[in-house]
Amino acid sequence: MVAPRDENAQGSASDDDRVAAVEDLSRRMARVREQTGRVIFGQRETIDEIIVTLLAGGHALLVGVPGLGKTRLVETLGTVLGLDDKRVQFTPDLMPADILGSEVLEEDPDGRRAFRFIRGPVFAQLLMADEINRASPRTQSALLQSMQERRVSVAGQYHDLPRPFHVLATQNPIEQEGTYPLPEAQLDRFLLQVDITYPDDAAEREVLIATTGPSEQQAEPVLTAEELIAAQQLVRAVPVGESVVDAILTLVRSGRAETSPLDLVRKSVAWGPGPRAGQALMLACRARAVLEGRLAPSVEDVVALAPPILRHRMELSFAARADGMTVAQIVDALCAEIG
Repeated sequence: MVAPRDENAQGSASDDDRVAAVEDLSRRMARVREQTGRVIFGQRETIDEIIVTLLAGGHALLVGVPGLGKTRLVETLGTVLGLDDKRVQFTPDLMPADILGSEVLEEDPDGRRAFRFIRGPVFAQLLMADEINRASPRTQSALLQSMQERRVSVAGQYHDLPRPFHVLATQNPIEQEGTYPLPEAQLDRFLLQVDITYPDDAAEREVLIATTGPSEQQAEPVLTAEELIAAQQLVRAVPVGESVVDAILTLVRSGRAETSPLDLVRKSVAWGPGPRAGQALMLACRARAVLEGRLAPSVEDVVALAPPILRHRMELSFAARADGMTVAQIVDALCAEIG
C-alpha cells in the first residue's frame, strides 16, 4: 500500500533545503570577501556591491579617479570566483572588432577558401573593460548586445558567449581629459554603478606597507564558474515580500517626473529610471540578503542599494544642475519616502 503524499512535509523539506543552501552560500561568500580583502584594502562596501552584482548575474560600472585599485579589484575577483577573465584597455583608436572578433579569409592546402571567425576578448566569463569611456561611442556600443543578450553578431552570424558572462567596466570621472560619456542605453545595462572613493587613513597606511615590500599577498580561488551559476539560480529563488515589492515600485516610479508625487522630482528630473531599474533592485536586494545570510530581502536593502542602482539611470534638467542639484540628493529624497 502506498502511503499518501504529505504536501506540507514536502514543502517543509524544500524550505529546509533552501535555508541550508542560503546558509552555505553565505559562508562561502564570507570567504570570497576574506580572500578579496587580502589584496584590496579598505573597500568593504565596494567589494560587497560588486559581489551583489555578480550574484545577481549583472554587470557593474566602477567609477573613480586613477590609482584607486579598480583594475586590481577586478583581477582579484576573477581569481577568487574561478572565472576566465580577460582585460581590454579602451583607447580612442580601439575598434569594435578588437573587442568582438572578426572573420578572416583562409585558404586550405587544396586551394579552397573559407571565412573563419576569430574570437575577440569579449569571449570570457569576466571581461574587464578598463577605462571604457576613453573609447569612441562606436566602440562603446559594441558591448551593448553582448551585455544584454550574452551573444554577439558578426557578419550576420550569432556567437554565444561563455556562461556566466559579466562585464566589470572602469570609468574615469567624465571631467578628465580624453573621455566620452557613455550612452544612456549602455549605462542602463549596468546593474550597479559603484563609485570608488579614496581610502581612509588606516586603509591607505595598510596599502603602503603591504604593496611596497618584497612580496604581496595573493588571493586564492573560492568558487568555480559552475558554482557561481548555481549561486545565481539560488538568488533568483529567494522570495520577496509584498512590502519590498511595494517599496521598489514606489522608489522607481517616484523617480520619474511624470509619475512622481514629489515636487522636487517634477521640477528637477529630466528623465528617470525605467522598468530595468526595478528589475535590478529586485535582483540586487535578493543577492544582498543572501550575501548577509538572510532568507529574504527587506526594505533596508532597497534603501541601501538605491544609490548605486539609480545614480546612472537618472538625469537632471539643465536648470537643476545650474542650481547645484545632484542626483544623489534626489535619490536621498526618494529613499526618505520609503525609509
